[in-house]
Amino acid sequence: MLSHLLLIVAAFIAGAMNAIAGGGSLVTFPVLVFTGVPSVVANASSTVALFPGALASAWAYRKDFQSFDGISFKSILAVSFVGGGVGALLLLSTPEQTFDVIVPWLVLAATLVFIFGPRITPAIRNVFQLRPAPFLVLHFFLGIYTGYFGGALGLITLAVWSLFGLTNLKAVNPNKILLGGLTNTAAVLCFIVAGKIWWTQSMIMLVGAVAGGYAGARFGRQLDPRMVRFIVIAISIVATTVFFLRNT
Repeated sequence: MLSHLLLIVAAFIAGAMNAIAGGGSLVTFPVLVFTGVPSVVANASSTVALFPGALASAWAYRKDFQSFDGISFKSILAVSFVGGGVGALLLLSTPEQTFDVIVPWLVLAATLVFIFGPRITPAIRNVFQLRPAPFLVLHFFLGIYTGYFGGALGLITLAVWSLFGLTNLKAVNPNKILLGGLTNTAAVLCFIVAGKIWWTQSMIMLVGAVAGGYAGARFGRQLDPRMVRFIVIAISIVATTVFFLRNT
């Protein structure tokens, strides 16, 4: 019962985090591992548990979605969905010990890009303009990352968008939530077919994630963009530290 309570509380927090700033799986994944779930299965189970919460947040934000200039959002969703399937298949073929070694470096890279991205944006703005081809290619690789791990996906997505000049986090947050939720559809299907889900833990966390996702979206709409950025950076630094300590 204590483990179940821990899982549902972690999922509620993670759902709210995903709605406000991202990084929710950086809560659910370690908690699942702490309660005895193997890391690859924990990653897959966490993805399934948080998936409906992301859709609940997207519904709460349904009136706030914004289009990107010159780029079809449907095209972004399509390439991200394909990438999500590729990433999920890569995860399923990765040995558990190898996955444990890779995870902290992925989170560290996301943290550094998000923190320093806005500072280097002016110097590279002429190279990384908001053009369809490079934007879609990057989203294909973001989709692969989503299916492979997905931790700090919101951080990485916002970091990439900041390089293209999309720096108003509050404005693009609804798009990020919808994109992440739908991209995870491919990964969720792959994990279910492969039998990599511990359903008891996933269903317990799913309830908390849906409630937290909707509540976080309702609250996040009122936040100042600078506060959202501060929350994202704080979450990313803590998550990076935790994952590296876990491997020591």
